Amino acid sequence: MSEKKTVTVKLVRSVIGTKADHRATVKGLGLRRLNSTAVLEDTPAVRGMINKVRYMVEVL
Repeated sequence: MSEKKTVTVKLVRSVIGTKADHRATVKGLGLRRLNSTAVLEDTPAVRGMINKVRYMVEVL
């Protein structure tokens, strides 16, 4: 059985003053407050979400 690839994402900029759909994307990634991290499955959908808010998140 092969392990699924994962990606760790950290919120490094505040969502205050950003577009509503960008705030929703951050919430969809499972990030709540500044410096929170989430370990997600590495899928094209998740990669697209990360790319959309790349100015607010850091991939670890």
